[in-house]
Amino acid sequence: MRVVHVIIGLNVGGAELMLQRLVGSFQDDAAQEHFVVSLTDLGIVGPLLQKQGINVSTMGMRGVYDIPKVMYRLYRFFRQKQPDIVQTWMYHADLIGGVAARLAGIRNVIWGIRTTDVGGGVSRVTGLIRKVCAALSSKIPRVIVCAAEASRKAHVNIGYDNSKMIVIPNGFNPEVLTATTQDRNAIRATALFASGDLVVGSLGRYNPDKDHENFIRAALLLCADSPNVKFLLVGRELNRDNKTLISLIEAAGYSDRFVLLGERRDVAACLKAMDIFCLHSRTEGFPNVLGEAMTVGLPCVATHVGDAAFLLGDAGIIVEPENCEALAEGLRRLIALNHNERVALGEKARQRVHDNFTMDCAKARFTTVYEQISASKEFH
Repeated sequence: MRVVHVIIGLNVGGAELMLQRLVGSFQDDAAQEHFVVSLTDLGIVGPLLQKQGINVSTMGMRGVYDIPKVMYRLYRFFRQKQPDIVQTWMYHADLIGGVAARLAGIRNVIWGIRTTDVGGGVSRVTGLIRKVCAALSSKIPRVIVCAAEASRKAHVNIGYDNSKMIVIPNGFNPEVLTATTQDRNAIRATALFASGDLVVGSLGRYNPDKDHENFIRAALLLCADSPNVKFLLVGRELNRDNKTLISLIEAAGYSDRFVLLGERRDVAACLKAMDIFCLHSRTEGFPNVLGEAMTVGLPCVATHVGDAAFLLGDAGIIVEPENCEALAEGLRRLIALNHNERVALGEKARQRVHDNFTMDCAKARFTTVYEQISASKEFH
């Protein structure tokens, strides 16, 4: 079976990393051959995929005016490769890849939806593409895979064909997300944390949807009463050049309590350096970073967005989004636990991922979809 995956780009993000894990999981399966097409460029994840031995092609799209040219290139690519399935990831790829696939005579198209925020927060072009996708959702894809139940419900509400939609949660690789005590100590030394510091961490790129300002405001509410608590922020644009965050921190007079490491590739080591993990987003689909923190055994506080509550279950604390007082109170509850109690809660989170959200689980679910639509069966 030959599967071509189409995605808008390959910079670091939840969809891109899930795509990398999924195609990587099929590398040893002789019955399947997977290709990846980026509509733009290789980004950061592209070379990593190539190192895994995965064929990656780029279409060079730079803007909306390139769409017709890129669609034609994609059409020719499909005619050459003759895939059994075309799987697209997110709105732009759903529309461009889906239309090109159908024009190339490929009926087995799988769309991918990841976001839950359909009320705003996107560009005018993206909003228009989403409306077109909703109108075409009954005609182009055989199946629409949502990363979260919250994503499915949100898109049904704006006109997507409910009969085509299924939910396959993201999968995590526990054997990959590992780090040693030495890794932990190295990150903490870089951050100048003392041995007695309790580190509350955040991991993810700077973006309005991630609501880092809410995290910092919540953290500042804890500073006066928790002198040994430090805060670690890791992700793209989370550095001293981010004037918005730095001014917020400095205005409160607690600059020494915050460390911003910027974007890093040693995610597991960064998570290992933390004692508590915080997901502070105002919107999510299926939050990859929360699952990664759980996989390494961190006790977690998360805002009630997307499928965060479903993922975390009773293995952590869920609080109201965009509410720094609620977030601070959730963090305060974990800070108040002793070391052994936090370790036990983190182990409970790790076990929940192991039982329900591994890459093996996701691979099995996608394999079922591939087999059923390839056999021209109705998917249930």
